[in-house]
Amino acid sequence: MLFFPIQQELDCISDDGRILGKIKFDHAKGGHIFIAANESIILSDSEGAIIADRLLGLDLGKYTISMQDDD
Repeated sequence: MLFFPIQQELDCISDDGRILGKIKFDHAKGGHIFIAANESIILSDSEGAIIADRLLGLDLGKYTISMQDDD
C-alpha cells in the first residue's frame, strides 16, 4: 500500500493502483481518520489492517504527514 501526501492528507492507494481514500486529521475527534473515496470501496482485511496501523502511528507520532509549502 502506498500513502501519498497531498496538502495535509494522505491518499491511500492499493498495491494494484486503486485509490481507496484519504487519511486526514479530524480536529473535532483529535485524531486521524480514514475517509473512503466512495461508498463502494470495500477494504480487504490486510488493507484495513495497514490503514489502521497508519492511523495509530500518525496519532502516536510514529509517522507524519508532510507539510506542503505553496509559497
